[in-house]
Amino acid sequence: MTLTDLAAPATRDRALDTPPVAIIGAGPVGLAAAANLVERGLDFVIYEAGDEIASSIRRWGHTRLFSPWKLVVDPASRRLLEASGWAPPAPESLPTGAELVERYLEPLAALAPIASRIRTGVRVEAVTRRGMDRTRTTDRATTPFLLRVRTADGVEESTARAVIDASGTYDQPNPLASSGLDPLGFDEVADRVVHALPDVLGRDRPRFAGRHTTVVGAGHSAANTLLALASLAEAEPGTRVTWLIRNATAVRVTTSEDDELTARATIGRRVDRLVASGRIELVDRFETVRLGRTDHGVRLHGLRDGEPVEHETDLVVNATGFRPDLDMLREVRLDVDEIVQAPRRLAPLIDPNVHTCGTVEPHGFAELEHPEPGFFLVGMKSYGRAPTFLLATGYEQVRSITAWIAGDDVAARDVRLVLPATGVCSTSLPADGADAATCAVAPAGPATPQEMTPAAASGCCG
Repeated sequence: MTLTDLAAPATRDRALDTPPVAIIGAGPVGLAAAANLVERGLDFVIYEAGDEIASSIRRWGHTRLFSPWKLVVDPASRRLLEASGWAPPAPESLPTGAELVERYLEPLAALAPIASRIRTGVRVEAVTRRGMDRTRTTDRATTPFLLRVRTADGVEESTARAVIDASGTYDQPNPLASSGLDPLGFDEVADRVVHALPDVLGRDRPRFAGRHTTVVGAGHSAANTLLALASLAEAEPGTRVTWLIRNATAVRVTTSEDDELTARATIGRRVDRLVASGRIELVDRFETVRLGRTDHGVRLHGLRDGEPVEHETDLVVNATGFRPDLDMLREVRLDVDEIVQAPRRLAPLIDPNVHTCGTVEPHGFAELEHPEPGFFLVGMKSYGRAPTFLLATGYEQVRSITAWIAGDDVAARDVRLVLPATGVCSTSLPADGADAATCAVAPAGPATPQEMTPAAASGCCG
């Protein structure tokens, strides 16, 4: 039996055997999908919009993760790396985003079976079926996908037997306004609004030193930036820090005493102390409506308890979380929950009105399927606006999906995930939006090797 025979279930047309699997995004979950496909002997191509792999992580690479090394490496990726002589870093140490890239993702991407299939600087602009728009049904399931991509040389098209969209959400911040739309006047001040997790103490230091910065958002991304700005204020005279939130309290930063990730358990308390001492000014219950340009900064017009209020600052850091970009999938038949914007069967399992990080049920290809056979959203993008995504979850997602693509239905349905409740994530959908880069968990107590295999890695950013 050949690898092609193994990878072609009788229920699928053999016309789909030739094209490779298309993976969109060369971050941790996209590369984990590649590692699983290598183990399955299936061909693939990775399309990465950035000029390097893990381009989004590199932008917040100065940030330290909450999870130690032993929890952030995908099992299939580890097997491939160790077979090449790779030695994992000290298991209990906490990597920065840059270290995650340099010591794990870059060596993984450099492995010959993966490196030869990565295309960087290639942005996927649209996914459809070859010769079909979304309205045509006849022969749809047996027709290859068509991806239209933009490169430095122009626009081209390629086909795929299946598509795994691991493009993430970092490039799609939630708007500053409570309405879900950009506030009026945003375009006039866009140059004074900074993306989440700037490198305040490093390359971006000159921009923030001696200025008044307002951080908008109530998640751990906001907290990390607040801590960095408070540190900068100690060294740079004239540096001021304001924290603006829409609710009365920032519940997502409040951490429980039994959180097993010590680095995360302390972050809320550190911010609270800075607020209490006056080093961070807290403005709560502020709903931004409109932005205006001043001579040196930004004026935020909003409502507080229904009454008009204003706040002036030099810079605004938008740490309100992220949302998926679904526009490139307009010709794909998606079944997405109206509220969370996650695959419909997954949405009730991750709805932050009900679930915390640790109460998400195991899920794989079956919960991630759409009416478009062979198309899957994975990783942070699969969670839509929910703030409870974990790397461990993404790794198990792609393990199950690649098993399904290979025709191994038993392995595809045998989904296991060990995610203890930590009490860290909000139990209601936060008005500040979903901060998909806030959650990470450690295994609760001893687990058997079988339990740990698919879910031993967890965490996102720190």
